[in-house]
Amino acid sequence: MFQLGCANRVCFQNEILAGLTVALALVPEAVAFAFVAGVQPLAGLYAAFMVGLLAAIFGGRPGMISGATGAMAVVMVSLVAHHGVEYLFATVVLTGLIQISAGILRLGKFIRMVSYPVMLGFVNGLAIVIFLAQLHNFQVKLPSGAHEWLSGTPLYVFLSLIALTMAIIYFLPRLTTAFPASLAAILVVTLVVTGLNLDTKTVGDLASIKGGWPTFHIPAIPFNLDTLKIIFPYSIILAAIGLIESLLTLSLIDDVTNTRGRGNRECVGQGIANTVTGFFGGMGGCAMIGQSMINVNSGGHQRLSGIAAALFLLCFILFASPLIEDIPMAALVGVMFVVVIATFKWSSLRIMGKIPRADAFVLVLVSVVTVFTDLAVAVVIGVIVSALVFAWEHATRINATRYDDKNGSRVYELNGPLFFGSVKSFLELFDPAGDPDDVIVEFQNSRVADHSAIEAIDNLAEKYIAAGKTLHLRHLSLECRNLLTKAGDLVEVNVLEDPRYRVADDRLA
Repeated sequence: MFQLGCANRVCFQNEILAGLTVALALVPEAVAFAFVAGVQPLAGLYAAFMVGLLAAIFGGRPGMISGATGAMAVVMVSLVAHHGVEYLFATVVLTGLIQISAGILRLGKFIRMVSYPVMLGFVNGLAIVIFLAQLHNFQVKLPSGAHEWLSGTPLYVFLSLIALTMAIIYFLPRLTTAFPASLAAILVVTLVVTGLNLDTKTVGDLASIKGGWPTFHIPAIPFNLDTLKIIFPYSIILAAIGLIESLLTLSLIDDVTNTRGRGNRECVGQGIANTVTGFFGGMGGCAMIGQSMINVNSGGHQRLSGIAAALFLLCFILFASPLIEDIPMAALVGVMFVVVIATFKWSSLRIMGKIPRADAFVLVLVSVVTVFTDLAVAVVIGVIVSALVFAWEHATRINATRYDDKNGSRVYELNGPLFFGSVKSFLELFDPAGDPDDVIVEFQNSRVADHSAIEAIDNLAEKYIAAGKTLHLRHLSLECRNLLTKAGDLVEVNVLEDPRYRVADDRLA
């Protein structure tokens, strides 16, 4: 079930160094998302450690990084504000159980419903969100508690360090790939700041990351129905957000690495991670696309990199907090800016005028909604709009070729799917009053898709019976025949079996 994925020393070296790079980038993110959720920084750091470790072990996508995320944090803030952090821990446990259930029920396959334009919009919107999330680092906190933008020398120093970081990440791989460029950039910029004694923001300016071992803790809440009424709605939302973001990140990493992850196993892995995290004082989390891209670009393609990142993060919390707190924020911002450039699908700008306008609209819509709401809402809206566009386009494509066969029967040879969107056009194809006594509907090039289609056929049959004529259904597919056979449980009239309607199912023709 579980393999580290490395068979030689070079692989182990690459995976561990990639994990170290990711761990350094996880620290400010975890602290920032803890502030967003309204909990202590250690709740975010413990979540990054435990969710990252357990998802790497039990999840379905080697090389993918999980931890505390902003998409889930913005949902948590209301719960924490109104009910307290103990209710959050209980909610995270229930969230994990729901995610495990989704994996067992094999619901991960529904990620296939996400169209490519939605995926492009998701990726582009996320790149913009990651970029915007870095802008607060260009502000300083005043003694009064207010914030103001950097200016003058501090701004120039900060921008210069970001540029140095990005330059190292860009040029170092042209010289050697033996060492992750992102990690090298962080180390070099840290040494430059320390050696020149530059006054610039560091990780320690956010909060102290020093802490102890996470301890087992059952949430201190009443275990009754009233509590369940409070936490269950939040758990459903968090489980959905976590799975959508994780499965979309899985799909993106699949595309980048030319490999295939296992969606249902990832659901179970995320569920195990959140369930355990809730019992150890963590705020929960899911897959992180930015850190996953850092990991993959640093050479981390196996489970070992995710495990190493989590263990390094724990070491930072327990033993190395002073060193980590001295890392310049400019270095981490530079790394994230490189992630933004690599994540954004620049090709989507070139193809906007070449793809269908509906697809272009969905792409832009998902990107915009991602920026102004959250990823899960954007993806759900994108899937709904894509489905509506698909239904509208196919609703107008049903047509029929009409002719009389050698027996004098009127034949309607259908083309296109028969479903809720096309039933009106379907009924308008026929002429019960003007057709001969025997009418055949040829389904060889059509499919009966849903209950609305059954009702449309039933309605058509009633019209022909009222005119004293017989209706045959010919060349139905097996799925269509089964659907129509079960229609007795769904509609008032079974058009296949009720002799009063004299409707024939010509299955042998």
